[in-house]
Amino acid sequence: MTPRSAIIEPTETAVKTIFAHTDPADVAAQWDQVADTLAASFPKVAAMMDEAKADVLAFTAFPRTHWQKIWSNNPIERLNKEIKRRADVVEIFPNPAAFLRLATAVVIEAHDEWQVTRRYLSEVSMAELRKVIADKQAAAEPIAEQRQIA
Repeated sequence: MTPRSAIIEPTETAVKTIFAHTDPADVAAQWDQVADTLAASFPKVAAMMDEAKADVLAFTAFPRTHWQKIWSNNPIERLNKEIKRRADVVEIFPNPAAFLRLATAVVIEAHDEWQVTRRYLSEVSMAELRKVIADKQAAAEPIAEQRQIA
């Protein structure tokens, strides 16, 4: 029997190559290549990759500068760590609702902090995103007009 690490490490490396590309078409092509490579050994994984492609690669519709922030889960991990830290201070909760109140308070506090002091995406990158959206809408308008004529 093959050790688990002998299977996981090459598979993980292959999947990481998908996200190393900087062009949306290259990302999609690499996704397909990795899925095809895995199909022989792991047909269920290849089928899952085919089903999930649109969802997983949705980040490529955004400007390149947003990609890493979109696929990163660091803010969620940071929030979970803060909830755990505060729960460890309290140690014992009388009921599940007490824990839920604490977790909700932490989330509300984090939300207020992000609204006032922190910006996950800068104004410059958001302006770039607005431009991309406007360009896509402008490109879609002639197509919509042609459909109405037909």
